[in-house]
Amino acid sequence: MGKIFYLMGKSCAGKDSLYNILKNDEELGLLPVIRYTTRPIRDGETDGETYHFVDEKGYSSYKDAGKIIEEQVYHTMHGDWRYFTADDGGIEIGSHNYLAIGVLDSFAGTRDYFGKDTVLPIYIQLDDGERLQRALARERLPENGRYAEMCRRFLSDAEDFSAERIEKLGIPEDAIFENNDLEDCAKRIKSWILRLIR
Repeated sequence: MGKIFYLMGKSCAGKDSLYNILKNDEELGLLPVIRYTTRPIRDGETDGETYHFVDEKGYSSYKDAGKIIEEQVYHTMHGDWRYFTADDGGIEIGSHNYLAIGVLDSFAGTRDYFGKDTVLPIYIQLDDGERLQRALARERLPENGRYAEMCRRFLSDAEDFSAERIEKLGIPEDAIFENNDLEDCAKRIKSWILRLIR
């Protein structure tokens, strides 16, 4: 039976960078779980790789068919954005190990769907001041500049990723990784995953 390793953490904690390192590690051989979203595609993103980008009609077709594994909706400064995982035939848990990325709620919903022994958390931590500096640097890029949304996400993360919620979900101490150095953090996560799949 395969595993789904679920990468989580607050905005700008380095999840995307770690996800790409781990996903491309041939020794790990993890297949990506690609979530869906109704938010607009951003520069540098690729449909079917970063997310499956759909409109509200696309979301509704999965919802009406009972194919949604988990979902969240965020009331952003640019309207409501949905994020969800769909049972679209792309996850063959009996044959492969997978890597997913999301938030605590998406992890919980996926774990409820596939089971605690199958969906294992990887929680990334980083000092809030460092995260805010990274977020500000990203929004200062010419193609971004969504400062109000940056602030909303930062404040929302404080509640969404509270210590109480992490404890309630039963995320074990050995599945929490400090990301002060990207390469070192990726190596520690890789070693942890290899111990579980060998």
